[in-house]
Amino acid sequence: MHFSTPAPQARIAARVTVGLLGSTFAVAPAAAQDMTVGVEIPRLSVAEYHRPYLAAWIEDGSGKAVADVAVWYDTDLRGGEGRKWLSDIRTWWRKSGRSLNLPVSGLSGPTRAPGRHAIRVPARATRALSAGNYVLRVEAAREVGGRELVSIPFRWGGGRVARSAEGSKELGTVTLTINP
Repeated sequence: MHFSTPAPQARIAARVTVGLLGSTFAVAPAAAQDMTVGVEIPRLSVAEYHRPYLAAWIEDGSGKAVADVAVWYDTDLRGGEGRKWLSDIRTWWRKSGRSLNLPVSGLSGPTRAPGRHAIRVPARATRALSAGNYVLRVEAAREVGGRELVSIPFRWGGGRVARSAEGSKELGTVTLTINP
């Protein structure tokens, strides 16, 4: 698989740290690991196509959002007009999005064309995650289109992880790779 590589996700480090400071984790952080999220945006044959807005985040075992990984939306619209449609990414919006002051450097980015894309999460950004069970969520919503949420459960701190899940319309294959 070949994925394009967006800018580093530097902001996630602060977000993960904030998320963990407010939690009740009693476990020491797991050793640093490299995480890559692969997202496939399928080419759709529709009369009116708009690139999807997309959010990726990590939830802990209780379903609490503990880290935002990426938010792709129309960042070029004047006066932040692109932000007003972010609430259409409903699950992410309720769990994390509405509390963010966007744009966030290293987290926010423009929408992507159909194809495969990689979100590389540097080890320094995930260093504060405690060993345990988490779920990667990737949600896409498209104007004059649909909305879809794909989830990949994983264990952090347990060694190498290579998992994938399939979307059915707005998302194609979503992958998660973690290397110790």
